[in-house]
Amino acid sequence: MKIEVKILTEPVAVMVLLAIIVISCGNGRQPRPRAYFRIDFPERSYRVFDDSSCPFKFEYPVYGTVNESGERDAEPCWFDIDFADFRARIHLSYKPVNNNLAELLEDSYSLVYNHTIKADAIREVNYNDHESGVFGLLYDLKGNTATAVQFFVTDSTNHFMRGALYFYASPNEDSLAPVIEFFRQDIVHLVETIRWKE
Repeated sequence: MKIEVKILTEPVAVMVLLAIIVISCGNGRQPRPRAYFRIDFPERSYRVFDDSSCPFKFEYPVYGTVNESGERDAEPCWFDIDFADFRARIHLSYKPVNNNLAELLEDSYSLVYNHTIKADAIREVNYNDHESGVFGLLYDLKGNTATAVQFFVTDSTNHFMRGALYFYASPNEDSLAPVIEFFRQDIVHLVETIRWKE
């Protein structure tokens, strides 16, 4: 059996062969995974919030601004801590306890668990400070939820405060994760420094 090797001389065949060579000798580029901007966080430092009209005080970050204007000022001691550089806000609401603690707890629970549609998980962290009379729960909501951290604190007889962290952006847990963790630590500090005025 004799094998013949023919050299392609036809113009179409030469073009096809050249095209195959050019295509197969690519530079190996592949699409890069989507990335997010690096975020530079400020150095942690706190100042005291102590409004004479509110029956509590606490420490909040110096890079936040207490905002008592707008529709939320219709209720006494309802306000926001704005973080303009991060397009974030902590909503804070205070209610006096008047034999309605069960109702306030149920409202807080409902506001958290309304997010179960989007939440992958909800973790509860207990907070108990017997010396200061501050007890509560901090909720970590995992997934693309509207709020990633919520909490409530109470002395169980006179005071009840709840808070929630919101961002003015579409919920994307992957891109917001470092910022959520940064502000979560500030919320923990806020909770740990709450003191009721007697």
